[in-house]
Amino acid sequence: MVNSPKDKKLNRHLEELIELSKIDKAIDDFTPLIQSAQRKLDKKTKKRDEILEKITELNQVIEDTKSKIASYEEQIKVLNEQLERNVLKEREVKTEREIKALQMETELAKEKIKFANDEIERLNSTLEQRLYELEELNKELEKANEELEKVSKEVSEKISSIEEQKAKLFAKREQKTMAIDQKILSFYEKIRIWARNTAVVPVRKQACYGCYMKLNDSAYAEVIKSEDICTCHHCGRILYIEPQTEEVEL
Repeated sequence: MVNSPKDKKLNRHLEELIELSKIDKAIDDFTPLIQSAQRKLDKKTKKRDEILEKITELNQVIEDTKSKIASYEEQIKVLNEQLERNVLKEREVKTEREIKALQMETELAKEKIKFANDEIERLNSTLEQRLYELEELNKELEKANEELEKVSKEVSEKISSIEEQKAKLFAKREQKTMAIDQKILSFYEKIRIWARNTAVVPVRKQACYGCYMKLNDSAYAEVIKSEDICTCHHCGRILYIEPQTEEVEL
């Protein structure tokens, strides 16, 4: 407990701490607003990046497919050249064995050409599908970029507005702290390190509204007097009694 002279100055110190705690809470309340705005921006950024990743992967698949088609086309070219050579060889071979060997070689080359053509047809079909998918992804990317740009602008404006409001509160806080007794301010700041925005809390139903533990009668009476800056015997937070609103009988 921080002791002070028993006069009006005591109440003023407590009131100053209550006001300061409200300003600190108002400043800290902006943090979740900024985080919420940032999460919205991060979500749009993630969506854009996921589309970019898919486009990159799809482009790789397309390039691999084109490479395979080119490879089969090269095989067909080589095999056709082989068939042409075999036609010329037919004039030179003399034995039945050589003729059969040449025929087998020709048949095998034709089978390879057919297989290669079938694969090219299959790969071209796959390529056509992948190119369509790429076109659709590029449309998605364009839309995602537009959304990201829009949200980025909104978030930027929102954060700018929040920072402007925070700056005003910081200025108000600085003005308040300059007027507060430095020992009392230091005491408050030490509690705030761990209690954050619950460094100064009201007592309701004879309980600390920081730790929600009930005060004994002696501690409660001490807070009611408001002659000292009182702290909770359980948690150490600064306590105060909220002004009571008088009820008007009708």
